[in-house]
Amino acid sequence: MAIKVRDYEVRLTRNKEERRQVRQLRYSVFVEEEGAGATEEQKHLREEYDAYDRFAEYMAVFHNGKIVGTYRIIDRNAAEKMGGFYTESEFNISKIKRYNGNIAEMSRACVDKAYRENALVMRMLWAGLGEYVVRRKIMVLFGVASWVGIKPVESAQAISYLYYNHLSPLRLRATVLSENFAEGVNPKLSRMNILPHEFIDETDARRQMTPLIKGYLRLGATFGKGVFIDKPFNSYDVFVMLQTKKIDAAYQKHFLGSENALNDLEEKDGPMKTIGKIMLFPVTGSFKVVRAFLEFLLREDAADAEYIEDAKAEDEEDQ
Repeated sequence: MAIKVRDYEVRLTRNKEERRQVRQLRYSVFVEEEGAGATEEQKHLREEYDAYDRFAEYMAVFHNGKIVGTYRIIDRNAAEKMGGFYTESEFNISKIKRYNGNIAEMSRACVDKAYRENALVMRMLWAGLGEYVVRRKIMVLFGVASWVGIKPVESAQAISYLYYNHLSPLRLRATVLSENFAEGVNPKLSRMNILPHEFIDETDARRQMTPLIKGYLRLGATFGKGVFIDKPFNSYDVFVMLQTKKIDAAYQKHFLGSENALNDLEEKDGPMKTIGKIMLFPVTGSFKVVRAFLEFLLREDAADAEYIEDAKAEDEEDQ
């Protein structure tokens, strides 16, 4: 489904040219602004990418045909083709992979610098991601959330607060792979309990959080154990996980009209069947859920929203 609000649109990319624009936006944000490393080929192309982009899907916000915001999405089906998820280079997610249902990884979230004051762009990205979750019946959504730099102590209040208050349940908890740190990075920097519990000030902690992490917390996200220092990408990362059926009850009520609207997104017994792009909700039922969700996210802009079924992608391969 594509969602339009006046001259903005959010949907999955459909062809190589759109996916190229996504990678160019990522280069602008991650390499030029935030100092991530890049190969000579990436510098020449002015595109940021890795091996996981080949089978990934891109959620993108378009403004007058230009991509101004994006998320990368890798579901279980795509991960099987690539031999795993991107986050497995930083965290042990074996417990999540054993979950009997569809799971999806979200990564590389970014918004064009000129559009960051426009809250509509990020709201539309979330709306697109929410529509994806409902349509694909995603039960666990996960990824990493990052700060710029390689010194976690600069976010000690925020990281320690997450450790003491929002760790994922043990049966699904991801754990950091400090042995994968770049040469010369001290493994002890992976500790989340940087400060003692009694030193934590929630106001200071939230001040140190990125807007994305604050958004995840409002939705009821939990976090893996440990901090990954990604020196080549000039970031330090925490693992974030959202069980969609456990989205905060107050948000479900606002989004979907019921505190238990997502209860049918349950883990199933028996072998997991790869569902790929099959829509599992009845069309009429899912549309009502999606519309309620989007109307809350888009707020005053919802009256201008149009909902259009996606056209078939023009090509299949990313690169």
